[in-house]
Amino acid sequence: MADESTGNGLPRGIGAPATRALNAARYTELTQLADVPVSELKALHGVGPKALRVLGEALAEKGLALGGQ
Repeated sequence: MADESTGNGLPRGIGAPATRALNAARYTELTQLADVPVSELKALHGVGPKALRVLGEALAEKGLALGGQ
């Protein structure tokens, strides 16, 4: 499921609040999140543990990863 996108390059499984938060922060493509610190994403209202897990899994499928804490 993590590889399905919402049509804007982000995985569907992250949920609408996380999608809105990421779009507001100008993250519209999954690959833009590679190496972004987890702490920066956690600070966005709407991005919780589930969204971080799904994003991490989707990036891993592409050989990429979120940044460190």
